[in-house]
Amino acid sequence: MFTGIIETLGRIVTLEKEQSNLHITVESAIAHELKIDQSVAHNGVCLTVVAVADGLHTVTAIDETLGKTSLGHLKTGDLVNLERCMQMNARLDGHIVQGHVDQTAICTAFTEHDGSWEYTFEYDAATGNVTVEKGSICVNGISLTVVNSKANSFSVAIIPYTYEHTNLQHVRVGSVVNLEFDIIGKYVARLMQR
Repeated sequence: MFTGIIETLGRIVTLEKEQSNLHITVESAIAHELKIDQSVAHNGVCLTVVAVADGLHTVTAIDETLGKTSLGHLKTGDLVNLERCMQMNARLDGHIVQGHVDQTAICTAFTEHDGSWEYTFEYDAATGNVTVEKGSICVNGISLTVVNSKANSFSVAIIPYTYEHTNLQHVRVGSVVNLEFDIIGKYVARLMQR
């Protein structure tokens, strides 16, 4: 369980294919605090730490994960948003995030607004996922508020702190991002289908 509040950025050091799996090694300021078998969200994808050494940690993404997320688009040197799982005795500053990406989206618009930024993302609405105005959405692991909800797209407004401390600073038109829709909204949508 996560909150969508990014803890730090990590830099991709190596990407190693092994059969259909991808081993991802990341350099970060929190690597020395991680331990094997710990869950860490990478751009919103919950992955298990399989190795830790010298300021680096490694996780493995299986074919199922690569097919549903943007992790297969990673390149050496890319920045990823990192968040360790939440502690049950801590405040929930973002919203309830599982680290289970529902689908990817494409950035269709990026606008700077004199000190803030607005991004618009388009996704395949045929999957049944929905956003609501002022509701929560998780983009690349970042808990954000929807400011413009449409049938297959939404926009988010970004404050300077979020822009500077996440990999949104590198997202532009055409970029592929991970989406995790609000868990409560997903349950309500499923119940409405019955």
